[in-house]
Amino acid sequence: MPQTTTKALTPGHAEITALSPTREQLLWMYDHMTLIREFEERLKWLVETGVPVGAVHYYTGQEACAVGVCAALEPTDWIASTHRGHGHCIAKGVEVHRMMAELYGKSTGTNRGKGGSMHITDVRVGMLGVNPIVGMGATHAVGAALSAKVRHTSQVAVAFFGEGAASSGALHEAMNLAAIWTLPVVFVCENNRYAQSTPVEYAVAASNISDRAAAYRMPGVTVDGQDVTAVWAAAAAAIGRARSGGGPSLIECKTYRYYGHHQGDDTRRYRTKEEEDAARERDCIKRFREQVLHDGSLEPEDLNAIDKKNKEKIDLAVIFAEQSPLPDPSELYTDVYVTEAR
Repeated sequence: MPQTTTKALTPGHAEITALSPTREQLLWMYDHMTLIREFEERLKWLVETGVPVGAVHYYTGQEACAVGVCAALEPTDWIASTHRGHGHCIAKGVEVHRMMAELYGKSTGTNRGKGGSMHITDVRVGMLGVNPIVGMGATHAVGAALSAKVRHTSQVAVAFFGEGAASSGALHEAMNLAAIWTLPVVFVCENNRYAQSTPVEYAVAASNISDRAAAYRMPGVTVDGQDVTAVWAAAAAAIGRARSGGGPSLIECKTYRYYGHHQGDDTRRYRTKEEEDAARERDCIKRFREQVLHDGSLEPEDLNAIDKKNKEKIDLAVIFAEQSPLPDPSELYTDVYVTEAR
């Protein structure tokens, strides 16, 4: 994978130098962004037609953040997610049919039907878990990064969090520990502008959340979260720094969620139609498609084939979920409590 470098200029600021993604990487990015979009749009339709999947938080609109970061990771690296975590799961390689089964509460789901949307986990691919507690995924990522350092591996952990978590105590404790111990962890803030209905300008004093990196002697950078290659360049630089022993970094991706905080949230209570329309004009998938077709990096048939494949993949995921069995009542307490060996 083409490498990027981060040069720390002053505490809390970074300079990014990057090579362009390869054709294979561009195809991977488009494949995963559109798979996330197809999954979320189908899930929204299912919820609105009465499928009882529990509380969900759609990732639609933010696909470039998860995909750009995960494109720079190795399969053995880890990520820790947020309540809005479907996109992170898919970008890290969690199988969509098992995710869909989990949402249906089926025994074939990632958590055997016991976790639902806000607990999807698959450690086999480095997905430490979707975490419904705001900011707490960062503590899991720091723990994973500490284990990598203790075991002398080259693994890196990424902590995704939103701007609403940016002022939480757990996040700042995690960043402080990561800096003190020079841990291989990258903190990624997906700033979609609203913590539920609270505008970021109302809740965060800093102009950019990445400015806070200076307090922890780590590089910080703000990127356009609607540009997947810009996210990839920043992530590759920070991940390379972490992997080589340089310690943690903070990346702020400025993005936008198209739908409400959760499936029952009416955005018209706090956002205007004009604002939402303007955000959709900068759609990350639309921009990516236009750019790669314009510069000849990819051909229309490449992208159209991916679109068709991903629609069929989600069709099959829904069928798999619908046909899978519910957990047997005998498994009510299985994987709930730990029995200590005596």
